[in-house]
Amino acid sequence: MVTVGKRVDNFTLPATGDTELSLDDFRGTHLVLYFYPKDHTPGCTREGQDFRDLYDRFKAAGADILGVSRDSVRTHENFCAKHDFPFRLLSDKEETLCKQFDVIREKKLYGRTYMGIDRSTFIIDAEGVLRAEWRKVKVPGHAEAVLEAVEALNA
Repeated sequence: MVTVGKRVDNFTLPATGDTELSLDDFRGTHLVLYFYPKDHTPGCTREGQDFRDLYDRFKAAGADILGVSRDSVRTHENFCAKHDFPFRLLSDKEETLCKQFDVIREKKLYGRTYMGIDRSTFIIDAEGVLRAEWRKVKVPGHAEAVLEAVEALNA
């Protein structure tokens, strides 16, 4: 599991754009890694759109963004195209990265209990060290708070 102030172990997962991405691919830039439950759902769509709308400001602050869920790359591709996301999404079908970041939780929906992704966001700095984390994220205002934290890393 990850700890703020400690180096994050490298990972490699399939991503949109018909590629695989690793943490090592982002050395030299800050990385916002956000985990979300499912493509094409209202909260996850709004969160992605909020990060999309602030993407140029994240880039100006020296950060890139990756979204992560258990959906397939194909579903991710459709999700990105529909909402014009400028960042890539990682497919974590085996929950490897989800487990590394400890975001799988028991959830309840309509009386049914299941294991799902707890909406969470992490900032990994240019050296691969975890600098900030948000767990049990509420979408409104979240992308702005993450941007402020990224900008503070540069101050």
